[in-house]
Amino acid sequence: MSSTDPLTSNVRPATDSLITVRIIKSFPYRNVKNHIIKDIDLKSTTPKQLLDRIINVINTTGGLRPYRTVEYDTIKIYTKAHGSKSMNLVINFENDDEWVLVSPTITGNDKSLWELGIQNETELSLFKWDDYVEYKANPVEKW
Repeated sequence: MSSTDPLTSNVRPATDSLITVRIIKSFPYRNVKNHIIKDIDLKSTTPKQLLDRIINVINTTGGLRPYRTVEYDTIKIYTKAHGSKSMNLVINFENDDEWVLVSPTITGNDKSLWELGIQNETELSLFKWDDYVEYKANPVEKW
């Protein structure tokens, strides 16, 4: 790859992007399943619409059946394309104020994913907010 080649995250347009959603069932037990969403329009999709879409995928996909027992209510950025990843393999504890896109206190209807800084190849985490707060206060792994 030469220095003139574009980054893979910049090759696809924002109206036809690819993102990875990390569905987190349990923080202490590190139960995480990745779901790749292809062909998403980041400029017209809001975080709330994405939350509803992922919950529908969980409820209709046989391979995600074990993940149906959690009431997911939060989407947070795990890592941006070509950015550094968190040392924690389950969740990124940093930037809660800026990187939480939808939660029990954030509606996620005001701006599009694109306006919130989501680009092609961004990784997002889907989880239950109360479980996150509890795990963040005492991040002990149980396996």
